[in-house]
Amino acid sequence: MAISFVDIHCHLLPGIDDGARDWDESLAMARMAVEDGTTTIIATPHQLGGFVGNRGDDIRSRVVELQDRLHRAGIPLNVLPGADVRIDAGMLQGLLQGDVLTLGDHRRHVLLEMPHDLFLPIEQLLDQLACRKITGILSHPERNEGVLRQPEVLARIVESGCLVQITAGSLCGSFGAECQRLAEVLLDEGLVHFVASDGHGVRVRRPLLRRAYERIASRIDERAASELCSENPALVAADRTVPPGRRTPASRHRRWRRQKTAA
Repeated sequence: MAISFVDIHCHLLPGIDDGARDWDESLAMARMAVEDGTTTIIATPHQLGGFVGNRGDDIRSRVVELQDRLHRAGIPLNVLPGADVRIDAGMLQGLLQGDVLTLGDHRRHVLLEMPHDLFLPIEQLLDQLACRKITGILSHPERNEGVLRQPEVLARIVESGCLVQITAGSLCGSFGAECQRLAEVLLDEGLVHFVASDGHGVRVRRPLLRRAYERIASRIDERAASELCSENPALVAADRTVPPGRRTPASRHRRWRRQKTAA
């Protein structure tokens, strides 16, 4: 049976951030994703940080229009609203008011983006979210310079109830050897809950998951690949809970101690 992917992080909406430039590129990205095996995408334009002008209702209306255009173009892709939310002082209030979007607009999971050059302690934020029955998903920590300097912080964050999403391209070397090594270590240590494309266009940072799925299947097993690229993301899209904590790591690949010793 062919695997179907669900992508919880993709900049598919046009003209709203640094993702798709126009409707034509949105449709081209959608075709590319479908051909790769993706059936559902949560559209996640940036919110807060440098994109404070992106409002929840505008994102919702653009998703409705995109879904209509996909239907008329015969592209069998389901699109849900969401956001790639920069951790910001106004984030919690925006979430409570519905102006800052959770994934799928379900008010269950929020995709959290840190500044790229540093790691922020987020345990208190995770507690504040948990009190409101919202779970944080940390996006692409393997590309964060602060995490690259001290990767052991991710274990503490996961133990605090945070879920972790890494980028498909990181596992395939698209962001360089250092990011790839850290993505592999996080995978080996059971600290990854989702793999997403973080797709931005049709030429670079494309909305593809199959190569990452195959790399995980080869490195760990097909069960892990399906869980990270299909099953867990599908739970988010369906407004269901994803089990927190570590996945059981594959002992034949554990390299955490060796990396910390080498550092």
